[in-house]
Amino acid sequence: MTLPPSSRSQGLHTPDTLPRDPVTLVVRRRVRPGQESAFETLVSGVTHTLAGWPGHLGTGVVRPVPGQREYTLVVRFADAANAASWETSSERAAWIADITPILDGESTLEQQPGLEFWFTPPGSPSLAQPRRWKMMVVTLLALYPTSLLIGVLVGPSLAHLPLALRAFLQALLVVPAMTYLIMPLATRAFRVWLKTG
Repeated sequence: MTLPPSSRSQGLHTPDTLPRDPVTLVVRRRVRPGQESAFETLVSGVTHTLAGWPGHLGTGVVRPVPGQREYTLVVRFADAANAASWETSSERAAWIADITPILDGESTLEQQPGLEFWFTPPGSPSLAQPRRWKMMVVTLLALYPTSLLIGVLVGPSLAHLPLALRAFLQALLVVPAMTYLIMPLATRAFRVWLKTG
């Protein structure tokens, strides 16, 4: 499925203006009733393809709550150049062609640089982003205790592993906890402060 310009909250940059910050692509798709299993299979395939893509930092799928049919696919890249490479690739075009028949309605695509994804509630792509220094403060306040707690809880059991592997395994716990639990709570707790000034 192709995404017309009007369905994109934020378009990709031109090659001359590509920023070097990490980029998150957030794609929301509504699946036809009864096609959930086919969608999951296709998502599994594209996740495997993305795992070997240059600059790919991770992929996540936010599944719909009961009674809803909208899936959110979150893909992180090291920078906008790598994101643009995926967006214009034949691999993505083939996947879009495969998935189009099981979708209901238009998809939406957002490109969010840096930390913005944690500060944009699902369904609110047009929400104005807080100031970057405020995002940094809230992220630090949330990340430090989360990293410390996970380090205390699992660090001793991983002590025998090499440092790089130990850090990676702890990150596998920290990142999902931050994305799906800690940051949603933190942004709600600081929502008034984030909106001011």
